[in-house]
Amino acid sequence: MIRVVLDTNIVVSALLQPLGLPAQVFLLALGSVIQVCVSGSVYAEYEEVLRRPRFEFSGDVVAAALAAIRDRALWVRPAGRLTICPDSDDDRFLECAQAARADYLVTGNPRHFPSSWASTRIVTARFFLEHLFDQPE
Repeated sequence: MIRVVLDTNIVVSALLQPLGLPAQVFLLALGSVIQVCVSGSVYAEYEEVLRRPRFEFSGDVVAAALAAIRDRALWVRPAGRLTICPDSDDDRFLECAQAARADYLVTGNPRHFPSSWASTRIVTARFFLEHLFDQPE
């Protein structure tokens, strides 16, 4: 199964625009078509950002999204800290991807990351969806 780390902006976009490309990626992850991977720090960021008042998500929506991630995710524990990204908060996603041996890190901001890290390709939701079924089993 393809392993994927989702940047927080993908999760937020999925909830803001349920018919958008990030939502399609998010639903594939929750539907077990792909394996979403999280670490404690990635999950904590999801929770903190989804609860920000500016997004105006209901408590039920946030709770349901977090429960789905918590229940469906492959949980990993990064071996160490990285300092790769211009914004150090983004390094947590590379740390998670490395620990999970993820195939992809899906983000709405690929310029915040290197084009790849170890065995992980950093891609947009559009690229990911266009190439998802081109993968050998």
